[in-house]
Amino acid sequence: MIIVRELGIEIGGRRLLDPVSFTIGNGEKVGLVGRNGAGKSTLLSVLLGGHPEHLRIAGSVTHQGSLSHLPQEPVPGGLGVEPIGLSHVLSARGLDSLDADMQHARQALAADPTEATIERFTSLEEEFREKGGYEAESEVARLADGLGLEEELLLEDLNSLSGGQRRRVDLMRVLYEQPETMVLDEPTNHLDKAAKRWLFDELERFRGTVLVISHDLPLLDKAIDRVLALRDGQLREYKGNYSKFLQLEEERRLSEEKVAATQDAKIDQLSKLADSMRGQTAKRARLAKVLDRRVEKLEDNRVEVTRKERKVTFRLPEPPRSGDVPMTVEHLRVRYGAVEVLRDTNFITRRGDRIVIVGRNGAGKSSLLRCLAGTQTPESGSVRFGANVGVGYFAQENEQLDFTKTVLGNLDGSTVVTEVARRSMLGAFGLKGEAAHQMPATLSGGERAKLALAILASSNANLLLLDEPTNNLDPASVEALGEMMRQWKGTLVAVSHERGFVEALEPTHAVLLPEEYFDLWDEEYMDLIEQR
Repeated sequence: MIIVRELGIEIGGRRLLDPVSFTIGNGEKVGLVGRNGAGKSTLLSVLLGGHPEHLRIAGSVTHQGSLSHLPQEPVPGGLGVEPIGLSHVLSARGLDSLDADMQHARQALAADPTEATIERFTSLEEEFREKGGYEAESEVARLADGLGLEEELLLEDLNSLSGGQRRRVDLMRVLYEQPETMVLDEPTNHLDKAAKRWLFDELERFRGTVLVISHDLPLLDKAIDRVLALRDGQLREYKGNYSKFLQLEEERRLSEEKVAATQDAKIDQLSKLADSMRGQTAKRARLAKVLDRRVEKLEDNRVEVTRKERKVTFRLPEPPRSGDVPMTVEHLRVRYGAVEVLRDTNFITRRGDRIVIVGRNGAGKSSLLRCLAGTQTPESGSVRFGANVGVGYFAQENEQLDFTKTVLGNLDGSTVVTEVARRSMLGAFGLKGEAAHQMPATLSGGERAKLALAILASSNANLLLLDEPTNNLDPASVEALGEMMRQWKGTLVAVSHERGFVEALEPTHAVLLPEEYFDLWDEEYMDLIEQR
């Protein structure tokens, strides 16, 4: 349970949340929704008690019962005693450290079977059993199977896993903990359709409390029974799922318009009547003042009509013209230890191509993009660029951002010279006003993605390499990004499992992995987009 009393949030001179009180009760499934930049991640950090120091907080937040959090970004190395997936998952119940203590106690018992060593081992073994240690293997296997993660990957170093594999491990940890309250931040990032469906069912069966931030509309529809909508600093509550929220929000807006129109008509009528009485008799002048006061009261109590959400649009400038063949990839080979993820990848791009790399998690999609971007060296093979080619790289974890500089400072050295022009560029991607002076670490995941896109837009790049650019973006921004990339005149190679983005993009070609096959785009490949 989460109890919020008169909670208000400010950052700099900007109010993110007007004071609000609400309770998320036992067993409730609540979705926190709002556009990128509305303040959802900031609100979530405050609810969890780990908010940054630059925020000004009023009010209080109280938790009752155990709480577990799935963050947008993974903790490097995990939270276990070893930097592997299994230890990270078992640490949710403290079983990884208990198992290590039991091993030491067992060795001490074998070396010196005293009453103290026997009692020590017995106590640890009883705690291990009570926490489900002997059933852990089967439960972890069930979670891995449901989320589509190969069990052997749980024994690999966490830092060697792909984004999708690591997301599954983090989800397993939260689900394995079995807390009374789960707080999930974009839980379906990197998940395929089968894993999403399994997660929906798992959340539906979960008897505890769930608070979820997600731009995955099917999740919000199936898994929640209440919506908290954050917009323009106000948090509104709606009973029902996301579809019901959209219906009620539109009904509310139409009702507000109707009341406001009636009020405007009354204000206009009384104002005209008062004006007609001025300059006449003293009695009529007094009546005019009475009417003026009524008009003022009506204006003070006038209903503010909720504005419709604006259509999101992004803009990329016209890129410099490259040669006819921007990039040639020949015999690319990538391996990690004994695992070979790319054997012999070959393809040629033509100016204006929009190429989507398609394949399951771990097939080498991100590895291929890193090799194309020059941030990873392949074991063999080559990537050659044609005449007048400038490369722009959007990394999955936003590695291209400089976290020591402000949002505005991240555009230093770009082709956009003046501060006015830079602010305009940031504004084109939804980063407006005081956001320009924030540090990237204080931005939400969606806002960081938009900053990375603004950096690309401020460069001379005419060949863009995009690795999951839609992660953490709201649905309107996903569609806008796809439309922008479709209209752009440069060359594009992208990894994406977001069907809406790929449909809006209208790809020309596909690279299929692990088959390492380059082909003209076929609509049949769309069915592979959500498979990971």
